[in-house]
Amino acid sequence: MTSEIPEDATPADEADIDPEVAYEAFVWKNLRRNYLGHYLHGMLGMTGFRVLAAPTLLPAYLATLSGSSAFVGLGLSLQQVGQIISPVIGANLIEHRKVVLPAATVMGSLMRASIALMALAAWTLHGRWLAAAILFLLAAYGFFSGAQRVVFQLLLAKVIPIARRGRLQAFRNLTGGLIAAVLAWAAGHFLIQHNVLGNGYAVTFVIVFILTSLGLTALRLLMVEPQPPTLRPRTRLRERLGDFNVLISADKDYRNFLVAQALAVGGRMALPLYILHASERIGITGASLGLLSLVYLGGDTLSNLAWGHMGDRSGFRSNFVAAMAIGAVSLGVLILAHSTPVFLIAFAGLGISNSGYTMAAQTMILEFGERHDIAMRLGISATVEGTIASISPLLGGVLGAVTGYPPVFGIAMGLQLAALILLIFGVREPRGRT
Repeated sequence: MTSEIPEDATPADEADIDPEVAYEAFVWKNLRRNYLGHYLHGMLGMTGFRVLAAPTLLPAYLATLSGSSAFVGLGLSLQQVGQIISPVIGANLIEHRKVVLPAATVMGSLMRASIALMALAAWTLHGRWLAAAILFLLAAYGFFSGAQRVVFQLLLAKVIPIARRGRLQAFRNLTGGLIAAVLAWAAGHFLIQHNVLGNGYAVTFVIVFILTSLGLTALRLLMVEPQPPTLRPRTRLRERLGDFNVLISADKDYRNFLVAQALAVGGRMALPLYILHASERIGITGASLGLLSLVYLGGDTLSNLAWGHMGDRSGFRSNFVAAMAIGAVSLGVLILAHSTPVFLIAFAGLGISNSGYTMAAQTMILEFGERHDIAMRLGISATVEGTIASISPLLGGVLGAVTGYPPVFGIAMGLQLAALILLIFGVREPRGRT
């Protein structure tokens, strides 16, 4: 259809031909520029955010503030609490807008400001004041990241065709993840080990802030956003919440996908305990913290090309299934680990599993239902994930303090296996349905 439109046609000219054809033509005409913008934003964003998301640096920092696994779980739970409500709020704010990039810039900037303030707090505060400030800022970081996730995934869906999304995410995650792996290793080996500028963790937070801000700037300067032919009318949040049941109940595959996603995220209850378990059995120094971070992020990163190719070729349900299987096996290895090489294998597998799950969850959701409901489906999905993710680390931390770490890993393994079974028997590949 796009070949019928002159190459020099403006968006207005194309709209006179046919709104849907014009929209598709605009997407393909600006694909190279938008692809580059999303690549740079994702690469630099992943560089920073993956350092914070890894089950090494942030849990280790929280442990230095209190020495309690329950406090570590509380910090990571508060980070997720913000993501319970903000995705739906973000979706409601943008789903009626023709252009959403300005809103994305504001939400992304506020998220990055939380990281900068964490660095400032680490340098200037001490004791209980520092612990309280970090907990508050983690909650703020989670709140704005939940809203940002919806907006930026909607932008991705608007400007990147389905068959190109896997490769884009693979390339940006690969390059960004490689940098993140090196940064995480350097942060542990040099910045934290030698307490650079009086606080190696604070310096790491500053680097994360700078890199992620550069990514947001690149997207803002490069992206050309199309105006969709159809939009939902502006609706009050309370009224839109009433549509949740319709969106979920009308599609059995989507409903089961949400349940599988909840089980998968529940399996992350053990995430803050990975590094604490390793510390108990093999001891942790700044250097070994950097090495385990490197291996986890390296496994996450290097597997992206395979995940992207698999998703583009056969759909992202296959990614989800494989990620759950690899995650369950890796947790089993972690339970049995008593030496550094075995811990490295387990951390690499956990990183690979996380990469596959993240790409599947963020991309598969875009292919259910109608285009004008994408924002709210993203909001529902992120809210489900945020709700479970806010509870599971705290629960895992408390259980770890009471029962020890291996039983928590066993529960997490069971949840991932349950997600795997539901995906196989209860969720069809959405791309195959249409």
